[in-house]
Amino acid sequence: MNKTTHRLFVGNSPKMGKVENNSIHLVVTSPPYPMIEMWDDSFSNQNKKIGYYLNKQNGSKAFEWMHRELDKVWDEIDRVLVDGGIACINIGDATRTINNNFQLFNSHSKILSKFQNMGFVNLPNIIWRKPTNSPTKFMGSGMYAPGAYVTLEHEYLLIFRKGGKREFRTEQEKLNRRQSSYFWEERNSWFSDIWFDLRGVLQSVGIKGVRERSAAYPFDLAYRLINMFSVKGDTVLDPFLGTGTTTVVAIASYRNSIGYDIDSAFIEYTYKALTEDLVSELNNYIKKRLDSHIRFVESKIKENGKDYFKYESKNYGFPVMTKQEVDIGINWVETINKEKKNSLSAVYYIDYSLDYYEKGTLFNN
Repeated sequence: MNKTTHRLFVGNSPKMGKVENNSIHLVVTSPPYPMIEMWDDSFSNQNKKIGYYLNKQNGSKAFEWMHRELDKVWDEIDRVLVDGGIACINIGDATRTINNNFQLFNSHSKILSKFQNMGFVNLPNIIWRKPTNSPTKFMGSGMYAPGAYVTLEHEYLLIFRKGGKREFRTEQEKLNRRQSSYFWEERNSWFSDIWFDLRGVLQSVGIKGVRERSAAYPFDLAYRLINMFSVKGDTVLDPFLGTGTTTVVAIASYRNSIGYDIDSAFIEYTYKALTEDLVSELNNYIKKRLDSHIRFVESKIKENGKDYFKYESKNYGFPVMTKQEVDIGINWVETINKEKKNSLSAVYYIDYSLDYYEKGTLFNN
């Protein structure tokens, strides 16, 4: 069926009881960052001990109890992921002064340890480099040693697999996997251990009853991860949904999705934002992806001649670098339909024509 479903739930506890065991193929999420002040109230509301230790200026204890709250969610991820399923966790470490003592609170290592203790395999992680050109970015005593501090300009994308490699047994499963492949040049960019080209933007939410800011990751980050680590028709989970980027990307990528957030106002915000107006925006993104590949093809032909490419896409007819790309088929979004409360579906269509593309180029000659 050429349709995906998307459900949004308010999670008043880390338990995601509406998600069945072994039903999720991929998790893409970014939790509240322990010891970043904007998340203090959220953590304290979940566990009074956190607020108590923050008030006592006991940063180590507060940090430990914040991660105990996150650990409850990671336990649920262990329950709901299929064997071979992937969890991608975007997390940043924190720096903070407690009792006049400036220090690093290393969240990524705490999460690494938790997942490894649950038996997950840690795959190569990605450093998301987020440079700032602010002249006031330096911390500490500036030019005076040894009291200046290194500025954190990166976050982590931690990547874990539950058990062994996922298997695709039937011919239909294998075909779907081939159709879900990415382009050779995308693989070279996406599967690097440092991402320099994506900037995080602190978003102003502006909703009454919702925290003032949402440190959501950009669309491109989630789009890469979902296409890197799942296939079409899979179900993607975000247990810290926020403004709903994961859901939007799942729709663009022909994946199903489930999103949880502890704040009902965020669920309402996301649900209202998922309208028909989004369809053209998502399809423009897909068009840009195809355009990017065609530009890549043209540049290589210009540099190396028409015999440079050995393979051709079965669906689109344009050259591709490898045999693994020949079955690529990207679905266009036709409609987004609101159904029962906080539930919707997306319908897709197939169009392999490149009629939108300007004729008379190297590629078309």
